[in-house]
Amino acid sequence: MDNLKRFADLPIRLVVGFHLIYDTQDNVFSWGRMLEFRDFLDAFNMPFPLMSAITSVYAQFICGILFIVGWKVRLAGIVMIFNFIVAILLVHMNDPYPIIYPAISMLAGAAFLALNGVTKVSVEYWLQNKNDSN
Repeated sequence: MDNLKRFADLPIRLVVGFHLIYDTQDNVFSWGRMLEFRDFLDAFNMPFPLMSAITSVYAQFICGILFIVGWKVRLAGIVMIFNFIVAILLVHMNDPYPIIYPAISMLAGAAFLALNGVTKVSVEYWLQNKNDSN
């Protein structure tokens, strides 16, 4: 199994990345849905709810893409750690476990990726080896 470690990050990157894109694409492509998210955050007294909604949505969407392709994964992981800590503390703190679980899973996946980075199946690895061979 040790020789398969070079692929250890791939399932986590794909699942977390897909979930981030799936959960935010409606807000990215629909201003009306973005405004609904703003109103949701406003109900939790989030400061600057529209700016917070836009920042969170685009951070999740872009980090999802970065996770999937495997580029700047550690940085994206740090951004998502911050995003999901805020989400858990401000929105989900009093939710029952089944409701908070997706946020906890995203936080755990982001932490794994921030700490471990990427292995061989990634744009980052390809670019590094391309530059090393020149």
